[in-house]
Amino acid sequence: MKTILWKKGTLMPLMLLLAACDDFAGEAPSAQSGQLRWALDHTILATKATEEVPDTNDFILTVRDAGGATLYKGPYGDSPEVLDVPEGYYTVGIVSDAFYSPAFSKPQYGDEQVVRVPAGQSVTVKLKCTLQNAGIRLRTGQDFLEAYPDGILYVKQADAKLKYLYRETRIAYVKPGDVSVLLYRDSSSDFETLFTRSIEAREILTVSISAPKGSGNGKSSITVQTDTSRSWVSENFTIGQGGDQGGGTLSVGEAASHIGEKGVWVAGYIVGGDLTSAGKTVKTEGITKNTHLALADRSSITDKASCLAVELPSGKVRQALNLVDHPELIGKRVKVKGDLVDKYFGTVGLKSTASYEMP
Repeated sequence: MKTILWKKGTLMPLMLLLAACDDFAGEAPSAQSGQLRWALDHTILATKATEEVPDTNDFILTVRDAGGATLYKGPYGDSPEVLDVPEGYYTVGIVSDAFYSPAFSKPQYGDEQVVRVPAGQSVTVKLKCTLQNAGIRLRTGQDFLEAYPDGILYVKQADAKLKYLYRETRIAYVKPGDVSVLLYRDSSSDFETLFTRSIEAREILTVSISAPKGSGNGKSSITVQTDTSRSWVSENFTIGQGGDQGGGTLSVGEAASHIGEKGVWVAGYIVGGDLTSAGKTVKTEGITKNTHLALADRSSITDKASCLAVELPSGKVRQALNLVDHPELIGKRVKVKGDLVDKYFGTVGLKSTASYEMP
């Protein structure tokens, strides 16, 4: 269950833009207090083995003051766009998911920054989520399989163990620090520690294990060969990247810096429609117009200035995405491809929308 917490009196009306969209002007802070905003850098450092793009809307954001009091804790997608706060220091942190013990397919992304907010000023915290945990991948040679057909490998860290089957191909994610690999030969033996390694955050360690015949005694000895090439920092990916977008997918906040470009992919959350040139907010229910929709970097945004107005031309795109026929799409993530313009319903727009993709 999602938990959303903010201190009474700190939430302002949603009239400021997500910090990544600095091209738009927001309401100025008062002389007695400052404003705290945040945005995600949508380029996330990842490993080659990462197959699924994290949904940043579900990341857990925490904002604390210098005394440790929590101003907000909850999903990033539900967070306010701005907090009106007294002058002082604040800690802004974000994490993709909790991580406690060795587990498969569970990379943890996050960042934490401490900033000072002066009175009368607005401060933006730009969070860059990088891999916070580490991983280990085991490769067992055929000679090892023949020598220990009934054996079982385990990845151990502290008191927690994770069974690692011989044919396993996934990465076992662990906390940075010492990690051991154990061999359980059979029911007549105890666990045997094959090796212990110390690995750092963002490091994926690949270890090949073999058991060549021992010389002179007819027994097998275990050989461990470590691939010392660090696969972390090996490649970057962009949130929402995929399909035929070529140069990558932009966030809604990044779109304002690419006005005039054609055939651009933009990813975000459908937040509503029925836009007007003079209106300041997005209608979120009872949509009556099927010709456009509003896209934002977070599903909680309703300020038009923080959104991208997306044209839905007659045809398959309108049939699939219009909110008159599909009100259930509000809050859903989508990628759309079209031409970026500086004004469409009074905000940055995407026109001649030709394609779309949904997770």
